[in-house]
Parts: sequence; C-alpha cells; structure tokens
Amino acid sequence: MLFLNYFKSLKPEQRMAWFIAIAADALQIGAFPLFAEGALSPADSLLDLAVGFLMVRLLGWHFAFLPSFAAKLIPGADLFPTWTTAVWFVTRKQVSAHTGANQNDNFTPSPVNSPSEPEILPPGPAPAPRR
Repeated sequence: MLFLNYFKSLKPEQRMAWFIAIAADALQIGAFPLFAEGALSPADSLLDLAVGFLMVRLLGWHFAFLPSFAAKLIPGADLFPTWTTAVWFVTRKQVSAHTGANQNDNFTPSPVNSPSEPEILPPGPAPAPRR
C-alpha cells in the first residue's frame, strides 16, 4: 500500500522510468544469464545503453546512473537491480519534497525562507550572531 501511494504521487515521466528500470533489471537478472556469453555480452551492453539514454531523457542526468553502468565491470553485480535502485534514488527526494508541501494545504512559503532566492543583506557590518 505504501508503494502504491508513492507510485501515485510520481509524475508520468517518473512512472515510465520506473517501468523501464524494472523491466531492464528483470531482463538482466532473469533472462540474459541464460543465453548471454558472459560479462561482455552485446545484448546486455545494448540494453544498458538504451536504458541509460531513456533515463536521462525522462529524469535528466544524475550521478546515480553511473553505478548501473559500472556494475557490468564487477562479476555478479548484474544480479542486483541497479537501474531500479538508481530510479528510486533519483525520484525519492523529488516525491518527498513534493508531498511534504501538500501535507499542509495552508502552507505558504515566506520570501525569506524561499530556497530559490537568497536573503540579501544591506551593506554594512555583519549582524550580531543569534543565541
């Protein structure tokens, strides 16, 4: 039930990224070891390149995608769902920030606390530290 609420709170692009990541990991864990010729499998490499391209198009560039490519270099690491983990890592902060603001419908951010605009202090000596 918790995952269903999380999934409903995602944007359509994020949901598509989840579907692609789960499908790619299912193929890499379940099907490719049956007919692939080892760590240098062309099918596995093509799948990783295609999924990486789609993830960047859907979610934008993020450093969490790098371990999914690097897992190919470590024997046995392809048995871990790296794409699903990377998508979860990228989307978890976006969803928690989005749902945190919706929990209180009367929430109005003040201009001083707005993260997009820094507080501009007047010229002169620094104010005394707060205690």
